[in-house]
Amino acid sequence: MPHLLISAAHKSSGKTTISVGLCAAFKQRGLIVQPFKKGPDYIDPMWLGRAARRACHNLDFHVSSQVAIQDNFVQRMQGADIGIIEGNKGLYDGLDLDGSNSNAALATLLDAPVILVLDARGMTRGIAPLILGYQSFEPDIHIGGVILNYVGGYRHEEKLRRVIEHYTDAAVLGAVHQASELEIVERHLGLMPSSETDKRDDIIQCIACTVAEQVDLNKVIELAATAPKITTTVSSVTTVSSDLKLRVGIAQDAAFGFYYAGDLERFKQAGVALVPFNTIDDKKLPDIDGLFIGGGFPETQMAALESNQSLRESIYNFIEMGGPAYAECGGLMYLTRSLDWNGKQYKMVGVIPADCIMCDRPQGRGYVRLQQTVDAPWGQLSTESNEIAAHEFHYSRLENLDPEIKFAYEVLRGTGINGRNDGIIYKNLLASYTHLRDTDRYHWIDGFVAHIRNHLSSKK
Repeated sequence: MPHLLISAAHKSSGKTTISVGLCAAFKQRGLIVQPFKKGPDYIDPMWLGRAARRACHNLDFHVSSQVAIQDNFVQRMQGADIGIIEGNKGLYDGLDLDGSNSNAALATLLDAPVILVLDARGMTRGIAPLILGYQSFEPDIHIGGVILNYVGGYRHEEKLRRVIEHYTDAAVLGAVHQASELEIVERHLGLMPSSETDKRDDIIQCIACTVAEQVDLNKVIELAATAPKITTTVSSVTTVSSDLKLRVGIAQDAAFGFYYAGDLERFKQAGVALVPFNTIDDKKLPDIDGLFIGGGFPETQMAALESNQSLRESIYNFIEMGGPAYAECGGLMYLTRSLDWNGKQYKMVGVIPADCIMCDRPQGRGYVRLQQTVDAPWGQLSTESNEIAAHEFHYSRLENLDPEIKFAYEVLRGTGINGRNDGIIYKNLLASYTHLRDTDRYHWIDGFVAHIRNHLSSKK
């Protein structure tokens, strides 16, 4: 089970570009590549999955137990030739002082050798103490080599290689020279999602060619092969037996695309057929029993969203008639009365009695902990600690919210709607800034599906 973890000394070192390039380069060699992303993230997995042509899965200590992470990893690696895990932030960064949820902790849990991507801009001799410090901080972490990134040319590369060889025993697996064509566009929430550009395959191809030329892929494969086989019992898949095949509409387009691959699989295991629709092009909702609008960037498409009045009315009527619906972050924004950004305001669906305002700084960011209120529409789903672990990342806030609105969650950590609550309840709609993930600690999809089934039963 060859695999490795791509990490860095700090965020914005270019490890996503390197990881995408490795996935695509190995794919072009005919290998079956299984990508993973550490922590909560939707955008990087889009690029990694597109590069590998295989869905990327997230590994997150905050929402999953260690056993579940191991099981998920082993299950996804079935049939793969190599696993590429992209870390988040730096190798030793994490929430806890002891590093129990860091990238290094994930490498330990999965017995993954580490490649350290180092931002070499402006560095020569200083690269040596940086490497030595990372090697000695947690000696049990197997840093199998480094890839120098943003190198300023062949002369700069030669200096770096000589310094590293003289002062350290670290293997230099590659040196990727700085080039504007290797950069994926960034904006307020990170990288631009691959779903928003029709040039994504050209971008990936360019990165793959550069990585193949400037990184020793054979040595990377050899390093991955040193990873021992993980011994764990893969958890059995939970299925819901029912004669009723549910149809849940899911918004998938340039505005909405933030979904976890594992969650989409879980819907299917629960007897749900996910029916994609496009909020920009489609004129009405498909024939569905439930509605799911995930996160995304509705602010970048708000003129087109307003123009599609027919679909907005179709969604409004579905929810007003009691149709079960769930919306996260971008989906919540879309369901409000209006969306305001850069001095321009556009009409949205209007089913949530509030107006959405985009801000210059994050309004909610990071991990959250929630507790369900008595009004939670999906019932009290049991968790080990009676808390829901999730995450949020939004630059918008709600104004003019109806003071009589009910909430599904009390916010114990995080921001949510107002710093105290999240999860707006309107009829059979639940809409929140929080992003949920279905794991062994909280099977939210079971609750939503049961909610849909109960609604259908009540109509008989």
